[in-house]
Amino acid sequence: MKQLENKVAIVTGGASGIGKAIVKLFVQEGAKVVIGDLNEEAGRDLAAKMGKETMFVKVNAALPEDNERLVIDTLAHFGRLDIAVNNAGIGGASALVGEYGIEDWKKVIDINLNGVFYGMHYQIPAMLKHGKGSIVNMASILGQVGFANSSAYVAAKHGVVGLTKSAGWEYGTKGIRVNAVGPGFIETPLLSDMDAEVKKYLESQHALQRLGKPEEVAEIVLWLASDKASFATGGYYPIEGGYLAK
Repeated sequence: MKQLENKVAIVTGGASGIGKAIVKLFVQEGAKVVIGDLNEEAGRDLAAKMGKETMFVKVNAALPEDNERLVIDTLAHFGRLDIAVNNAGIGGASALVGEYGIEDWKKVIDINLNGVFYGMHYQIPAMLKHGKGSIVNMASILGQVGFANSSAYVAAKHGVVGLTKSAGWEYGTKGIRVNAVGPGFIETPLLSDMDAEVKKYLESQHALQRLGKPEEVAEIVLWLASDKASFATGGYYPIEGGYLAK
């Protein structure tokens, strides 16, 4: 039997990068998947390729009403919600704290932190209806350490880890597990504009001396989403090629 047979999952930011790899693996493992993303063309194209058990909903993760609609549409189409992966995120502007634009700060926090809260706020009641669920929030290695010129991203990802711990504790006796994954630097569209010198430096900061692959992150998300991780909640799971081992 496949690991997610007959499960219904939401994946935000599911049209590209890590989210896309998660969608593909979830479908492969038997899940019905709802892809939430702002990129309508990429989202619809992926849903079409994945088949009839996959659907796309255009979502801006920074808007509470979009997160609510995503859950409503999921329940209307598939009848239940078992798994949610709050993966949507942006890298944001690069600047020192004293020079970081206020609107740039708000944008990163709105998508990377508030978006996770909004997602869980509507996902959890849907899961409580059948007394069981698994939520996986996408944090980062920068949810554990600092990184120059990325204060908003670092603050948001630290917040995701704290939010995950609180929710995991709150719903521990209610059948809903909540965990966070902390990828290192991964080969995704977020890093597509990186010049060769910066990429080489980032590779050198990992013990494995390379960047990660979206498929490698998807595997740990699959485990956390599945019943194999039945004793895992409120945790932070790094998948970072040794970046944090320094």
